[in-house]
Amino acid sequence: MRLQAKTRYGVRAVFDIAFHQTEGAVQAKDIARREEIPLRYLEQIFQDLKRAGIVESRRGPRGGYTLRRSPDDLRLGEVVRALQGSVEVDIEHDAGSPGGRVTASLWRELQDHVGAWFDGVTFGDLVRRAGELGVGAASQPPMYFI
Repeated sequence: MRLQAKTRYGVRAVFDIAFHQTEGAVQAKDIARREEIPLRYLEQIFQDLKRAGIVESRRGPRGGYTLRRSPDDLRLGEVVRALQGSVEVDIEHDAGSPGGRVTASLWRELQDHVGAWFDGVTFGDLVRRAGELGVGAASQPPMYFI
């Protein structure tokens, strides 16, 4: 299984919105800066996330992106599937060989476990994990004193 760059960036962007949502709508330029995602690429990712009903955007001076649901109700698996389709493990097997049938059943089981794991994690969980890891100042760039 491989997560595409688009998916990894999208998960980081949705986390950033969940993490900063108490401040109101989050601007794409701020997400791009904090998460080190090229702005043009991020805007394309947001189009897919909007189509999937995960984020919404507002225009204007207080505009930006917000989640359509609470971070505790939004699952990691939803974002992954919105950006790259179903979570699949590469299953390479020979249907005619006994060993191929056995290993294919293992890979399908692994795929089910991976999908269940993604669906077991919410963005609320990620926000809480950020607190546990001490990621409280993510909205501010590091300050350097001379």
